[in-house]
Amino acid sequence: MDTPSLPDRPKPPKAQKAKLPKQPKTANAPKPKRPETAPDDPRLMFKVGFLSDVYQERSIESGTISKVITRFPPEPNGFLHIGHSKAIAINFGFAKQHGGDCYLRFDDTNPKGEEEQYFVAIEEMVTWLGFKPKRITYSSDNFDRLYALAEALVERNRAYVCHCSKAEVIAQRGGGEGEGKPRYACPHRDRPIAESLAEFRAMRDGKYEAGEAALRMKQNLDDGNPQMWDLFAYRIPEKEYRRHHRTGDKWRIYPTYDFTHCLCDSFEGITHSLCTTEFELSRVSYEWLCDELEVYKPMQREYGRLNVSGTVLSKRKIIELVNKGHVRGWDDPRLYTLIALRRRGIPPGAILSFVNELGVTKATTNIELHRFETSIRRYLEVTVPRLMLVLEPLTVIIDNLDDDHLEMVEVPFSKNPAYGSHTIPFTKTVYIERGDFREVDSDDYFRLAPGKTVGLLKVPFPITATSFEKDPSTGQVITVHAKYEKPSDGSAPKKPKSFIHWVASSPAHNSPIKATVRAFNPLFKSNNPAAHPDGFLADINPDSEQIFPHAKIESGFEEIRQRAPWPAEAGERQPADADETDSAKKPQQATPGPESIRFQGMRVAYFCVDRESTKDDLILNRIVSLKEDVGKV
Repeated sequence: MDTPSLPDRPKPPKAQKAKLPKQPKTANAPKPKRPETAPDDPRLMFKVGFLSDVYQERSIESGTISKVITRFPPEPNGFLHIGHSKAIAINFGFAKQHGGDCYLRFDDTNPKGEEEQYFVAIEEMVTWLGFKPKRITYSSDNFDRLYALAEALVERNRAYVCHCSKAEVIAQRGGGEGEGKPRYACPHRDRPIAESLAEFRAMRDGKYEAGEAALRMKQNLDDGNPQMWDLFAYRIPEKEYRRHHRTGDKWRIYPTYDFTHCLCDSFEGITHSLCTTEFELSRVSYEWLCDELEVYKPMQREYGRLNVSGTVLSKRKIIELVNKGHVRGWDDPRLYTLIALRRRGIPPGAILSFVNELGVTKATTNIELHRFETSIRRYLEVTVPRLMLVLEPLTVIIDNLDDDHLEMVEVPFSKNPAYGSHTIPFTKTVYIERGDFREVDSDDYFRLAPGKTVGLLKVPFPITATSFEKDPSTGQVITVHAKYEKPSDGSAPKKPKSFIHWVASSPAHNSPIKATVRAFNPLFKSNNPAAHPDGFLADINPDSEQIFPHAKIESGFEEIRQRAPWPAEAGERQPADADETDSAKKPQQATPGPESIRFQGMRVAYFCVDRESTKDDLILNRIVSLKEDVGKV
C-alpha cells in the first residue's frame, strides 16, 4: 500500500476555518493603559499592541507564571531569510522585554535535507542579530521521550496505526475527485489497542517500508477544523533519508511536526509559544495533544508573518538560481537570505529596527523592497561615517598649482561631532565623478563644464574648468584642465553654485585607494517573479549587478577600516553584560566580518567591504543608494 510520506510542517489546509475556543480572561491581570512611547523606541512592539496583549493573557504579575520562556524553533534544512528575522526578533525580544529566557531549538525531526551547514548558519544568524539563547536544544534529544508518549497515546486509545494510501487518506478527509464529500473514518481507526501498539512497534523495528504504515492520532472527524482530522504522529521515511544528523541509524521512524512541536514546548516549560498565523488552526490540535497526554500545556498565540515582494525566498528557487549561475551563492547580496543581507552590508540593528517599525499584529505584512531599503537608508544615515568615493574617475589637472602642491584638508566623518574628523591631501591632480563633467554647458547644469566654476567639498577655493582632452580612439573625455580660483589679492573667492566630491592623487598619503565596486539592483524586474508565465527565471533583471572596476576612495578609509564595526551594535559587538550561564551550549560572539566596515560615499551611496576582498584587491558592495528613486548609481 502507498501510505503518504508526509512533511513535518503541513501547508495550511484548504478547508472551512474553525472558530478557536475563547481563552479565559485572567482575573488578576487588568489591562494596563497604553504608555506613551517614542516612535523610535526599539522595544515599542512589546509595550503596546498585540504582543503586549499576549503577555497580559499569561503574565508574571497575574501569578500564572514565574518567568517568561520562549523559543525560536527553525528547521535546519535551509538558510534563514528576511521573514525569519521577525520570528527571531519577536521570540528573543519578548523574553528579554519581560526578563525571561529564549531557547534556540532546532526542530530536527525530518532527516531529509538537514545538514551541518544549516545548523551552523542558523546559530550564526541568531548571534549576528544580537541574541544569546539561554540554551540551544534539539527536538531529536527528545526522541526516546516522544516515542514513549506515542505509545502512551496508543494505550489511551487516542492513536492508531494506519495502512491507507495517500489517495485514501485524502478521500477520508472529504477531498480527492469530487471534493467536498462527507468525511469518514480510516478502516484501521477502531482496531484493538494491542494491535495498534504491536504494529507501531513493528514500524519502529523495521517491518514496514516508507508508505506502508503510519501512526495517526485519533481526534475528532466531526470537528470543522482540518487539524483535528486524525493527523499523522509518526511516519517512515525513505531508506535514503533515514539516517539522522545527530542520532545516526538508531531510528527508522520519526515524529511529525504536529506531534513533536507542542510536546517539546511542554518539555522545555515554554510559557508563550509564538508562531505565525499559518499555524492558527493548529492551536486546537496543539492543546488537544497536551490535554490527552496530561502534560503541561504552553500558551500558543499567532502573529502575522513578514513577506517581501520582488524576490524569492523558497529553498527550491534559490537552489535553482545558484545552480544556473544567476547568483554567486546563498549569500549573494541580491538575495534576501540573512547571510546575503549580512554580506550586502545591512547592519543587524537595521533589520531589528525595521521589524520594530512594522509592528506586530495578526495580519500578514507584505513589504515591497523599496520600503525595506528606505528603513535601512534611514538607519545608516545616523550610524555610519562619510567618505569621498569616486565610482567612475575622471582626471582633473589644476594647471595653476605647482606639481608638488599639497594642502591638508580637514573633513568630518559625519554631521555628528562624536565621529571625529580626519585630514586628506589636496593636490594638483584630483579625480572627480565622470558624471560631474559635461563637454557642453547648459543653464540647468550646475556642475563642472568648460568655463563653469564648482566647489570641491571642503577645499578652501573652487575650480573652473578651462579645457579638456579626449581619447581619439573612443571620443571619451580623459582629462579636464582647471584653474584654482584662489584670489591673488586676498579678496573673497568666487562663490560656486554647487559642490562635488573628489579624491586627490598623492602617493605619499596612499591616495587614492583603488577599489572594485559592485552596485546591486533588484534581482527581478517585477514585484511578483513567480507570476511570470514563463517561470520566475524569465523575470530576472539583466542589470541586477553593475561593476565599477576603477573606483577610487580617499585615504580616510584606512581609519574607518581600523575603527570598524560601523555601527558597533547588535551582534557586531560583544555585549558587556553577556550571560555566561550554560556557555558550553551558547554560540560565541562572532568577530565582526568585513561587511561591518560601512560608510556613506558622499553624493553616491552606502557601501561596505565584501568578504572576497584581499590586501591588494579591495571590493566594495553597495548597500543601498542615497535616494529611494535611484534605480542605478
